[in-house]
Amino acid sequence: MQPFEETYTDVLDEVVDTDVHNLVVFNDDVNTFDHVIETLIDVCKHTPEQAEQCTLLIHYKGKCSVKNGSWEELVPMRNEICRRGISAEVLK
Repeated sequence: MQPFEETYTDVLDEVVDTDVHNLVVFNDDVNTFDHVIETLIDVCKHTPEQAEQCTLLIHYKGKCSVKNGSWEELVPMRNEICRRGISAEVLK
């Protein structure tokens, strides 16, 4: 039988604050699936499959995080999505 050996591990002392935000699109009763899909393809550079999946989540769950990134990257996308009549917010 081996005697008990105590082991030590290094613990990260520094917490790194990442600047990751989420672009969240919300469901409404106005916009069509096709309009939301086209918008996600144009604005967020989604593939058609990604855009369709996000649109289904928006419809059934009420919202979907469609893009992650920095505040500076996501705010112009949010503005363009809203300009197209779709509700969206950038959240931390």
